[in-house]
Amino acid sequence: MKRMSPVLPAPQDKTETVRGMFDAIAPRYEFVNRMMTFGLDARWRRRTVSALGLAPGSTILDLACGTGDLSRTASAQGFDVIGVDLSFGMLGAAHGIRSLCQGDASSLPIKSASIDGILCGYALRNFTDLDAAMSEMARVLRPGGRIALLEVGAPKTPVIRIGYNLWFEKAVPVIGGIFSDRQAYRYLPASTVYLPEAEEIRSSLVSRGFSGVNHHELSGGLSQLFTATRSA
Repeated sequence: MKRMSPVLPAPQDKTETVRGMFDAIAPRYEFVNRMMTFGLDARWRRRTVSALGLAPGSTILDLACGTGDLSRTASAQGFDVIGVDLSFGMLGAAHGIRSLCQGDASSLPIKSASIDGILCGYALRNFTDLDAAMSEMARVLRPGGRIALLEVGAPKTPVIRIGYNLWFEKAVPVIGGIFSDRQAYRYLPASTVYLPEAEEIRSSLVSRGFSGVNHHELSGGLSQLFTATRSA
């Protein structure tokens, strides 16, 4: 069983706490991301967008778009992107996205069956109600539409796992504290407790009408990618 950290908010406070933290870190979010991942995040984003397998011109929802990294990657590949995020601070710092909207993943301000593909980068564990968010993904996606969900991983190789844990749990909060907000970057490693195991995520997607659910480990398990197709 995963152990809850004292830096995590109470369930009833999670939405507002997460919104406030991301508002706080928005101005330097992309800079700190590059430092945290040694630039690997750009490679993982390109892989995520390509995994959609959709034709240029498709309408893509970037769920929890943040400052727009995934959105810009998708736009560069010819997609028409709509970015949605809970945090007004993140939306204010976003750039290179034509369509932005504030919204909660559990109740999206998007018409049913109106989206060709959904991207989501490192946000599943930040949703207060992940089940509701997955149901909303299924609702707004057209039959035959695709999802690509990028998340933090848990390397299985012992040496990589030790180094990963030291970096993510010890170094990242220090770096975040120097360049941004220490409390937020203490939350981010601890928030992996909210992330279900890969098989549970797969089962949740299948139960909501997705098929062909695949799970890919990226860079030795440092990140993971879920892809699936909305059944007719």
